[in-house]
Amino acid sequence: MKSFFEGIADLFVNVLFAPFDVLRFMESWTLSNSVNWIFMLIGSVAFVYWMLELKKYNDAGEEDKSCTSHSFL
Repeated sequence: MKSFFEGIADLFVNVLFAPFDVLRFMESWTLSNSVNWIFMLIGSVAFVYWMLELKKYNDAGEEDKSCTSHSFL
């Protein structure tokens, strides 16, 4: 089992995170943080999309807002 987890560690450290090692030693702040900016952009787009979808369903009136689903409501 130990070799299995060491294999997973080796995969992540030496293969999947190798591009981040290259970015770590660069002097450019913008290039080093480009991954963060990409994730922020994807998250912002997903948030705006989700809010527009919620507004669409709310405006359509498809949700059952009656109080009969739970007696305590």
